[in-house]
Amino acid sequence: MISHLRGKLAGKEPNLAVVDVNGVGYAVAIAVTTYSSLPALGGDVVLHTYTHVREDTLALFGFLTSGDRKLFEKLITVSGVGPRLALTVLSGMKSQELLETIQSGDAQRLTKIPGVGRKTGERIILELREKLGGIEGQRAPSTPGAAVENEVVSALVNLGCSRDAADKAVDKARMAGAPPEFDALFRKALDLVRS
Repeated sequence: MISHLRGKLAGKEPNLAVVDVNGVGYAVAIAVTTYSSLPALGGDVVLHTYTHVREDTLALFGFLTSGDRKLFEKLITVSGVGPRLALTVLSGMKSQELLETIQSGDAQRLTKIPGVGRKTGERIILELREKLGGIEGQRAPSTPGAAVENEVVSALVNLGCSRDAADKAVDKARMAGAPPEFDALFRKALDLVRS
């Protein structure tokens, strides 16, 4: 199984990213929410991956955080939900919003996602409500700077920091007046994590 890919972003579409790892381009299916957070072409990227193997298919599904991957893995355990529908669900709402929807039992909200009917929405809630402990989703950007904050949190998590510590460091860095650009915010948050 391929756990993650680290390389240069060689191509991107709303449902696909191509990651060049030492000259080999890996086509990775992604959610639309992942696409909006990818760097520019040629930029460094890390995608946590799920390898789906069937007798006639080998497919990679990519996520910005290991929490998103875990949520995807939980979704595909639901009866009637395969990898493509799980990716569609993650494209329909940010992972944190999805976690909150499942915990609150709001099947109606799930049915607003294309491909998710009433029965599927209810089944997702019924089968996952008790299984989602320990999975943290990606923050939903509420302000223009929130997308940058999400990227900084993801970068800190990729460096081995816990999600909670990364969130707190980014919040402290922002409160301390760090500029909203990725590099400056990341450096300040990293300094706070190390201290």
